[in-house]
Amino acid sequence: MQQQLYFSNQIGQQKPNSMQNKETACPFCDQTQLSDILETDETIIWLKNKYPTLQNTLQTVIIETDNCHDHIATYTQEHMRKLIRFSVGHWLSLEESGKFQSVILYKNHGPLSGGTIHHAHMQIIGMEQVDYRQNVRIEHFKGIVVSKEHGIELNISTHPIIGFVEFNIIIENKNQMDLMADYIQKTIRYVLQDFHKRCNSYNMFFYGLNGNIICKVVPRFVVSPLYVGYKIPQVSMQLQAVKAQLATYFTEK
Repeated sequence: MQQQLYFSNQIGQQKPNSMQNKETACPFCDQTQLSDILETDETIIWLKNKYPTLQNTLQTVIIETDNCHDHIATYTQEHMRKLIRFSVGHWLSLEESGKFQSVILYKNHGPLSGGTIHHAHMQIIGMEQVDYRQNVRIEHFKGIVVSKEHGIELNISTHPIIGFVEFNIIIENKNQMDLMADYIQKTIRYVLQDFHKRCNSYNMFFYGLNGNIICKVVPRFVVSPLYVGYKIPQVSMQLQAVKAQLATYFTEK
């Protein structure tokens, strides 16, 4: 089975980049200009990607809010829970439709995340010829447990995909999605406020594996050349210190 995607440079060159160029008009702020809307839930909008750069895929975007300056760390608990129910729900529905080899749900945030639009959004991509599950192993989602309760686990990867520090939030079924939203929000707040002297970029990736729903939060820095050239991840030797620091976010009232 094909395990790579083909990128259209011609379409990619047309994409606005408000992440790097602050003078670029935000394409998500003027909602009167949005098209191909699939579904909405108040200020959350799911629509087809205007710039489908990947061949043999269905590319869609979830605009998380109508406020260009809000993001996961600043949302109310109510909005965060609604966003995760909405996003994960549509991701799983596309996966269950049988139209794709696999469907991915992910998020870019910050200048080192690989994103081009500053306005908070997530992406759902249905891939006709790629199964993402063939590129990951269950070991990528195991690690040092920070918190485990009521069918949800937060751990720090001891076998990360790209390297250094990755956080895994794992639930056993859809009934724990609100709790997953709370865990994601607290983890993101830690990443942006306290991790590695205030990291400014991260990615979120969702997986459906062995009956579990998993969210992996990856703080982003310049990628190690050992990973770029050899796919050798490096693991931080400070995981226990990270665990102790992150745990405070789950004990504070």
